[in-house]
Amino acid sequence: MKRFFSLVFLLACLGLCAGCAALTGSAPEVIPEYVLTYADNQPEGYPTTEAALEFARLVEERTGGKVIVQVQADGEFGSEQEILTQMQFGGVDFARVSLSSLADELPVLNLLQLPFLYEDAEHMWRVLDGAVGQELLEQVQQLGLVGLSWYDAGARSFYCRTRPIRSAADLQGLAIRVQDSALMAEMIRLLGGRAVILSYSDVYYAFETGRIDAAENNWPAYQALRHYEVAPYFTVDQHTRVPEIQLASGRTWEKLPEEYQQILLECAAESAKYQRQLWTEQEGRARAAALDSGCVEIDLTEELLEEFRALVQPIYDEYETLYPALLEKIRNS
Repeated sequence: MKRFFSLVFLLACLGLCAGCAALTGSAPEVIPEYVLTYADNQPEGYPTTEAALEFARLVEERTGGKVIVQVQADGEFGSEQEILTQMQFGGVDFARVSLSSLADELPVLNLLQLPFLYEDAEHMWRVLDGAVGQELLEQVQQLGLVGLSWYDAGARSFYCRTRPIRSAADLQGLAIRVQDSALMAEMIRLLGGRAVILSYSDVYYAFETGRIDAAENNWPAYQALRHYEVAPYFTVDQHTRVPEIQLASGRTWEKLPEEYQQILLECAAESAKYQRQLWTEQEGRARAAALDSGCVEIDLTEELLEEFRALVQPIYDEYETLYPALLEKIRNS
């Protein structure tokens, strides 16, 4: 009888131990099948880097920890051009870059950043979220990359060190900083300025030394690097809306199972919605902060904007010849 009760007691103890293990959640550790890199040249806290982190979180969650994406911000992998080169060889797996960084190699992408193209932000998103946006994402495959989704970068406007820009005439002869983009340089030439290609981080010093008279960018970029301190006149002409693009390396993509590819596409789409929300919030905060710091905001009438549009018409003449159907779709979206 004593043996019987001892056996019952032992079995009860074993059951109790098993129950405790279940309560403590000591499940087997998941070993990732893929640990992938993600590059962004903006600082932590910026809408694109926050969206990249959300992308990484969603991917880990939906693959059950089998795919881990490690986000590196602050340009740790180099400039956008350097990142793109690494992606083509599989050295970087994912990235967020400006469309301008790709457009010189794939000129059809310039359609999305033609000056004074969109009526407003809603018009641009109808284009990017529709058939044209999907078609151009697929075109990126020609560069050994996979287009995942579009991110917002707002509208770009001119700001000047020496005087307010109230009309196209005020741009005549100004040295104006632009990105390394043939299209943007041509736009400045047609508007009567002189394009100066500089990296984003060198703009403040170029204003201080008088190397440039003006630049063009969005409110968050203008405020984040305190350009209002050296170029206080901000003209809201919104001459271009240059979207950002979330990419995967083609070499990385080919190695992933189709199941994971589909999850990545879904997570990229959700992170894009999240980024647009963050961008809208930051754009409002940046504008308010710049104005509070002494920035002078100049708005242009529709009549004055027509002067700008007339001056850049030669660009449209070229692209209407090259891509007439796509341009027509964009205009009618």
